[in-house]
Amino acid sequence: MNALAKETPNSVPSTSLLRVDGLQMHFPIYKGLLRKRVGTVRAVDGVSFDVRPGETLGLVGESGCGKSTTGRAILQLYRPTGGQVHFESTDLTQVKGDAGLFPYRRHMQMIFQDPYACLNPRMTVGDIIAEPIVTHALERDKRALQERVQALMARCGLNPQYVRRYPHEFSGGQRQRIGIARALATNPKFIVCDEPISALDVSIQAQIMNLLEDLQQELGLTYLFIAHDLAAVRHISDRIAVMYLGKIVELADYKAVYDDPQHPYTRALISAVPIPDPSVEDKRTRIVLEGDVPSPIKPPTGCRFHTRCPARRANPQIADRCVKEEPALKDRGDGHFVACHLYD
Repeated sequence: MNALAKETPNSVPSTSLLRVDGLQMHFPIYKGLLRKRVGTVRAVDGVSFDVRPGETLGLVGESGCGKSTTGRAILQLYRPTGGQVHFESTDLTQVKGDAGLFPYRRHMQMIFQDPYACLNPRMTVGDIIAEPIVTHALERDKRALQERVQALMARCGLNPQYVRRYPHEFSGGQRQRIGIARALATNPKFIVCDEPISALDVSIQAQIMNLLEDLQQELGLTYLFIAHDLAAVRHISDRIAVMYLGKIVELADYKAVYDDPQHPYTRALISAVPIPDPSVEDKRTRIVLEGDVPSPIKPPTGCRFHTRCPARRANPQIADRCVKEEPALKDRGDGHFVACHLYD
């Protein structure tokens, strides 16, 4: 365990570790042999938030709303179309090339959604976990490297004796633990957790969630936790950002989001979360959204949620404004940000 714990940070600064300003990630659409550009997918279209050291920011929304793309753009796996990504004091969007980004890769890691596709089937588990350590030249002695790998495996709930096994010899939950151990290998400050439990059995999900929380407390980690499971996000997050069609529509403390959701879309999401108490569940009013999510190729004008918004239909005085004017993400007090014309 000493090989893992020796680099644990002793203190956490009070300023934001990560600040995202107006992040955009647009993908061009080409057609035909001449690859004529016929449109643009606006996957992420002006997202801003900050993540404080040692906290977990949950990012939730429907499938296809841009959550995973946001995480990859933050880590510069996708080079953003626009906006800024400040990691500590550096704007990563201004850093040129993989060589320039290399020193920052060590401090920013990712846990992927599919615990099998993200592991090289031709490498042993030991080699997979050791690869980032070797790449960043963090340990040159082979014996010390092996001890460090085994310490990481043990900390993530894996038997160190399985160091020479291959990914296909492990279960889904064990493979995700391998992915977590690999992410921890460089002793990062910030980890993007891209739906790390969505592909796992329910019984295993709780174990992975508890492991992530224990690691955060022990190592002072900072998480961006991406998920569509609102119950899981509530369990692990300090603050929650709700995303819809490439935009953040609400951002607040996790308790405020669940106890007093302000945006109509957030209210609909919360109403869909089942409550295990039948007496409470029977008294709740389920908000069923009409229609489908618009295409990110041609998003609606004004508020992107106005085509499905029950509050717009119930408040005719703001209906025209919802169609024509895009609402800004404004602080309604106590750090509760909402993008909705209802509160203007």
